[in-house]
Amino acid sequence: MRKAGYVHLIDQCSISAVKPGISVEVATVTRKEVLGNTLLVPPTMVPAPEDLLGHVAFALKHEGMNLQVLAQVLPLIPEIDIRCAIDSSPNSQYLRKACFLWEHFSGRSIQRAVQNIRQSYVPLFDSSQYVTGPGIKNSRWRVTFNGLGSLDYCVTVRRTKPIESLLNQDVLQRNELFFKSLPQTVADRTLAWAYWTETWDSWAIENESPSEGRAVRFVNLLKKARYRDRLDESYLVAIQNDLVSNALVRATAFRTEQNYLSNGLPGSLGVTYVPPDPTLARQLMDELMAMANASPSNVDPLVLASIVSLGFVFIHPFMDGNGRLSRFLFHQVLRSHGALDDSVLIPVSIVLRRGESEYLEALRAFSEPVTRYWRIRSRDEKGLALTFEGHPALYRYWDATKGVELMLNATKLVIDQDLKREVVFLKRYDEIYRRIDQEFDVVNMDLTRLVRFCLEQNGQISGDRRRQFEHKVPQEVFDALEQAYHAVMSNRAEG
Repeated sequence: MRKAGYVHLIDQCSISAVKPGISVEVATVTRKEVLGNTLLVPPTMVPAPEDLLGHVAFALKHEGMNLQVLAQVLPLIPEIDIRCAIDSSPNSQYLRKACFLWEHFSGRSIQRAVQNIRQSYVPLFDSSQYVTGPGIKNSRWRVTFNGLGSLDYCVTVRRTKPIESLLNQDVLQRNELFFKSLPQTVADRTLAWAYWTETWDSWAIENESPSEGRAVRFVNLLKKARYRDRLDESYLVAIQNDLVSNALVRATAFRTEQNYLSNGLPGSLGVTYVPPDPTLARQLMDELMAMANASPSNVDPLVLASIVSLGFVFIHPFMDGNGRLSRFLFHQVLRSHGALDDSVLIPVSIVLRRGESEYLEALRAFSEPVTRYWRIRSRDEKGLALTFEGHPALYRYWDATKGVELMLNATKLVIDQDLKREVVFLKRYDEIYRRIDQEFDVVNMDLTRLVRFCLEQNGQISGDRRRQFEHKVPQEVFDALEQAYHAVMSNRAEG
C-alpha cells in the first residue's frame, strides 16, 4: 500500500523517528476517510513519491505538526526547490510554515523573490488540535511559534477527548475548595497523610522502601518546594543529593557519562532505555528548566508540571535518583507557579503506584522507540558499549499526550477518591477513639495504634494484636473497639 505524508517521509528518507499514531495510505476512495489508525486518501491528493516538499506540505495540512520528522527531512530539501515553491505560492500557510522551519533546521536563509509577506500571521500549531504555549511572532514568514518549549526542544500534547475533559473540570480548583471545606485540624492531618503517602509510594514505584530518616528528608523537601521559584543545576543537584543514600553516586553536576536503565537481564538483553548522551542531555536540561521557569498564562499548570516531570526522567541528567526527582518536580512546578496554596500537596504517586502498568506504559511509549536507535554491545567485564545511531530530534521533539493524560487523571483520582477517603477515615478514627477514651483509661499511643488496626482490619482486632497488647490494655477494650467500629459504621450507613 502506497504511503503519504509523515510515514512516507520517514521511509523515503530513512530517518530516525517514531512512527505517527495515524498513518496515511493511498486508497481507492473519492475523499479522505478514517479507518482505525489509518487515514485513507485518494491518489489525486498525494504528491509524487520523490516530491519531499509536497509531502511536507501534505503532512502539515492533513496530519498536523511533527517536528521530529520535519527537523530531519526539511534540511534534505534543496534551497532552490523550496525557494521556487514559495515564490509561486507566497501566501500558502503550509509553505510558509515549511520555510520558517527549513531556515531554523538548516541554519540557512531562503533567497525568496517576494520580500514582504502581508498575509495574517498563522500559528505553527493549531490550538484546536494541540495544547499550545505563548506565541512568538516571526515577521519574515508571518508565522507564530506557539509550541510548548522552543524550536530546540518542543513537546507535543494533542487535545484528546480525555485531556479536554480533564482540563475542563479544573481539578486544581476543586482541590482548593475541598481543603477549604475541611476543619483546620482535619485539613492538617489529611495533608500530613498526603506527604507521607507521596513519599512512600514514590519509592514503592521503584520497588524500594526508604529508611525513616530518608523518608523524613523527602517530606521536608516536598514542604520546602514552595519556597523555590526557579530550577537550576545547583538546586537539582542539591535535591538529588538528598534523595540518594549512596554517597558514591551523589552528583556534583549533571552527568558527564552515559547511563542506561536495565531490567536486570544480562548484557544488552536487559537494557530498557538509553537516555541522551551527556552533551545533549545538558542542552535539553537547559531547555527543560527554561520551560519550567517560564510562566505561560495560557498553559494549564498541570500540563506544564506533567511535561517537566516526564521530560526530566527521559533526559535522566543524573546517574541515580532520576525517577524520584522527576515526581518531586511535578509538585515543585505546581507550587512555583502558584497552582497550589501554601503547603497543599496532591499525592499522585499513590495512583501511579496503584496503576503502575499504565504509568510504565506511558514511559515506554517514549523509551522503547528511542532505545531502538542505540547499538548496544557487551564488552565482557567492561560492561556495555552504547552507540547512538539515531538523530537528536528523537529527544528534542516528543509527544507527551499519553503521559499528560495519565498525570491529569491521577490528579483527579487523588482528589475525588483518595483524599476524600482519608478524610472519612480520620472522622471514623476520631469517633471510635472518642468512644473508647470516654469509657476506658488507655495510654494514648496504644489507643492510637489499636484504633488504626481496627479500622484497617474492618473492625477486627486479631488474636495476635490482642496478645501484643494484653499486658498494656484491659481485655474488654478489644471487644469495645470492635463494637465501636460497627456502631460508627452503622451510623454512617444510616446517615
